[in-house]
Amino acid sequence: MEINTTTYKRCDLITVTGRIDSATAPQLSDTLNALMEEGRFRFVLDLSGTTFLSSAGLRVLINTQKNCKRYNRGEVVLACVPPNIHAALDLSGFVPLFRFFNDVITAVGNI
Repeated sequence: MEINTTTYKRCDLITVTGRIDSATAPQLSDTLNALMEEGRFRFVLDLSGTTFLSSAGLRVLINTQKNCKRYNRGEVVLACVPPNIHAALDLSGFVPLFRFFNDVITAVGNI
């Protein structure tokens, strides 16, 4: 898995490429936690290059969303979600907890 972070004035764009599974989810969690420790709580996750999302990856997403929304500080939005990842989020019941965008530009503009 490869993680690229781009910092904008209003939010951080995190581009995840590859598989998010039990071996790579801690790396994503560490990246997001480091940003939250810097006081950044608005994230756009670009999942266009993500091929697989396991339960460990789902746990990272929901924990990050919970921490960002606490005290109304921010949120995590998902952009360019592949159909198989969307199906995993739907099956787990997480779809209502996130906002979805078809492209990164719209997601960054609406966060």
